[in-house]
Amino acid sequence: MIQHRETFLNNVAKKLGRARKTTGVTRPDYRHKPQLEVMKDFTQDELVSVLKTQCLAIHTDVKETKRETLVSAIDEVLDEYQAESVITWADSRFKEYGLNSFQERDTVDVWEADENSKSVEIAERADVGITFADYTLAESGTVVLLSDKGKGRSVSLLPTYYIAIIPKSTLVPRMTQATSAIHEMAKKSGSRIPSCINFISGPSNSADIEMNLVVGVHGPVRACYIIVDDM
Repeated sequence: MIQHRETFLNNVAKKLGRARKTTGVTRPDYRHKPQLEVMKDFTQDELVSVLKTQCLAIHTDVKETKRETLVSAIDEVLDEYQAESVITWADSRFKEYGLNSFQERDTVDVWEADENSKSVEIAERADVGITFADYTLAESGTVVLLSDKGKGRSVSLLPTYYIAIIPKSTLVPRMTQATSAIHEMAKKSGSRIPSCINFISGPSNSADIEMNLVVGVHGPVRACYIIVDDM
């Protein structure tokens, strides 16, 4: 229940000195749209190059691989991070990309969404959290994660390290394309909108204290993007 909605909206309109708007608002159609021009003609390979360059700036490791060598690429990262325990999303893409046996390892837990689940506690103790990216912004080195029943937010936030599996096809130039896709999702009748959408640009960074940069203060201390050629 939304309480006092009408009173609140009437008061806002009054303070604005106009009548309440009760019909849909027409979105402005701007003549110039520079946000759509940035890297609009880039190929996926060119976007990969931009992403890799940006990852240097945000202290994020990058690997490139193919579907058939994805497990090996993940194991290389685990070895490099000296990590053992892993938690992953319950995401159909793990099966699609041949990671069934990986998820069945004794050291790997898969997110459980039921009310008795211990997945949050498991994520707190895990060395590594692994998710797929739903969209990836080349310009800022940002992976976009759409939460869902099997896609717990804790997987990318609580473990010591984080691995994002990035299908090459998910790469877009910048925030413009990702927000446009989310807007189209919201416009679809009956479409379920994620309760949370995370934009993650590598490990957390903070320079609040005397402008000294510290990496990994509020989340994973290291992050790796594994770009998978799915095209």
